[in-house]
This record gives sequence, structure tokens and C-alpha cells, in this order.
Amino acid sequence: MPQASVKRIINCKKKKLIELVLDIEKYPEFVPFCQNAKIYSNETSENINNIVADLTIGKGPFIDTYKSDVNYELKNDLIKVKNIDGPLKYLFNTWHFKEYNNVTEIKFEIDFEIENKFLNILMSKSFKFGLEKIADAFQKRAEEIN
Repeated sequence: MPQASVKRIINCKKKKLIELVLDIEKYPEFVPFCQNAKIYSNETSENINNIVADLTIGKGPFIDTYKSDVNYELKNDLIKVKNIDGPLKYLFNTWHFKEYNNVTEIKFEIDFEIENKFLNILMSKSFKFGLEKIADAFQKRAEEIN
């Protein structure tokens, strides 16, 4: 249901940004509404780094945990995420990275639906605002560690 994308130019090298995105267990330190993160497995084979992780997201009474399958395609510098368990009917998101003269263009695309129809309607109303806040957090963190 909710679909959106956000694009940013970040003053950070592509490699560092990819490392930041893949460092899932640190998300609670800087990502709004992220309460907890846990990596279950992190394996690399051939051209794919595969991570299975939980994220606990929410605020107030609306907190839930979902499990994701995160695939980083090393040759394409592309990260694809899909849910494999939790309150989401489905979730797909993709991170694209392009570096130009020590800055990186990042494009984040997301498409998801929550099982709970009421929560899905609520999320649809405030989703773009929340996505911008999350993008701001990643940009700020990337520029701090650069």
C-alpha cells in the first residue's frame, strides 16, 4: 500500500554509506522509531552478502518487530530488503548508491503493507513524513562518520 522513494546527495563515500546501511544493529542509535535491532545471520557467498535481521519499530502502543532478508549485491552496490516474518503483509525496499567526486547519491525505495488495516491507513497518512525523517537520520549519521 504505502509506496515512496527518497533521494539524497550525501557528503560521504559510497563504501562508507553501504557499511552504514548494513550495520543494522546500530540503527537504534540514530534511526527514529527504531527501538531494537538484532542480526541472526550474516553470510557472504560469491556476489551476495545476505543478512537476516529483526527490527523493532514503533512508538507508544504501536511497536512491533519484523524479520527481514537483506541482500547486498556487491557488484551492483545494491541492497534489497524483503520481510520474512512479522506484522507486515509484505515489505520490499531497495537502496541504490552512486558516487560522484566523494559524494554519494542514495535512492531509497520502499513498498509495504501492514496486516492490520487500521494501522495501514494511519501509516499511509504519515508515511512520507516518516520516510523523510529516516532519510535525514541516515544522512546526518553518514556525515558524522565521514
